[in-house]
Amino acid sequence: MHWYLEVLKKYAQFSGRSRRTEYWMFALINFIIAIVIGFVEGIIGSPGLLGMLYALAVLIPGIAVTMRRLHDTGRSGWWILISFVPLIGIIVLLIFMVQDSEPGDNQHGPNPKEAVL
Repeated sequence: MHWYLEVLKKYAQFSGRSRRTEYWMFALINFIIAIVIGFVEGIIGSPGLLGMLYALAVLIPGIAVTMRRLHDTGRSGWWILISFVPLIGIIVLLIFMVQDSEPGDNQHGPNPKEAVL
């Protein structure tokens, strides 16, 4: 939960770098919350308004953490646009997201792994 809250604290911070753990824990907790909201809305017969509001609320932090993750691998945040290419774009972006951090400092800042040590 710490990583999820950390991303929300950096709501619209598009600069800097994010570790794999920060990105994937945010994605996992975000997925779990979306499943729970969908389940609750299904039980009460809601048209999905709560789910849409939640998705809208985490849209900006999700984009921001994805851009910071791309920065951590030494890429520009503009690579996020590759996700608009059907099928291939999502696969390429997924490969970028699972890659290890670029060692040392890069043009986007210090390595967050080394800062923790």
